[in-house]
Amino acid sequence: MYQTIHYEKQENIGIITIDRPEALNAINGAVIEDLEKAIAEVEQDGELGCLIVTGAGRSFVAGADIGVQQPFDLTAGRNWGRRGSALMRRIEKLEIPTIAAVNGFALGGGCELAMACDIILASEKAKFGQPEVTLGIPPGFSGTQRLPRRIGVAKAKELIFSGKVIKAEEAKDMGLVNAVFAPEELMNGALEMARSFAKNAPIAVKYSKACIDRGMQMDIDDGIALENEMFGMCYATEDQKEGMTAFLEKRSATFHNK
Repeated sequence: MYQTIHYEKQENIGIITIDRPEALNAINGAVIEDLEKAIAEVEQDGELGCLIVTGAGRSFVAGADIGVQQPFDLTAGRNWGRRGSALMRRIEKLEIPTIAAVNGFALGGGCELAMACDIILASEKAKFGQPEVTLGIPPGFSGTQRLPRRIGVAKAKELIFSGKVIKAEEAKDMGLVNAVFAPEELMNGALEMARSFAKNAPIAVKYSKACIDRGMQMDIDDGIALENEMFGMCYATEDQKEGMTAFLEKRSATFHNK
């Protein structure tokens, strides 16, 4: 079904692995098409509690394939940027939590893919950057929008204007990365975090994500009103009754996403 990625499930956790070793997993049309299909599969799977995105080999995603982009004219460049940005936005808008497990290079489109996820975990060998200006273009898959939202405007401008590539620890210090792991422990760390999300009441987790993501684009009063509404809506769910009853009965809750 897929040419450039692998998609698997471990219980209620989905794992997408980008596997295009001849190009360090660089994004081309086939990768975008495969990711679009995989995200459609994730969107339709009501059992999933978390999604992990990672790369095979020594790269997460080394960027978008320059050989593909070099001959573009204005129209082709615009369409390429729009398609890639639409994919990143679709990942960002998934209802379930998403984790980027960055095992190596996350440059250009790779950094943008990581930033489309809720959480970024990195191997000690990971490297991040938006080096597009060294190629005569700005970031094209929404990097100019997500990087400043992640690390602040001044630092984002510094990285984007310089095209500088940074190591995992520096990315963590900036707030781009949540945690750094030894290479052999990265996926274990990602799975442990994914399980910690997926064990909780699915509707409550989805609503929490929606409140944060939507609320950050509102003024605080509108954000609080959104939270109040979604907080109230949870009291119409079976999971709320189960969670609170289990707490009072001093037992573990069993949630059914209802």
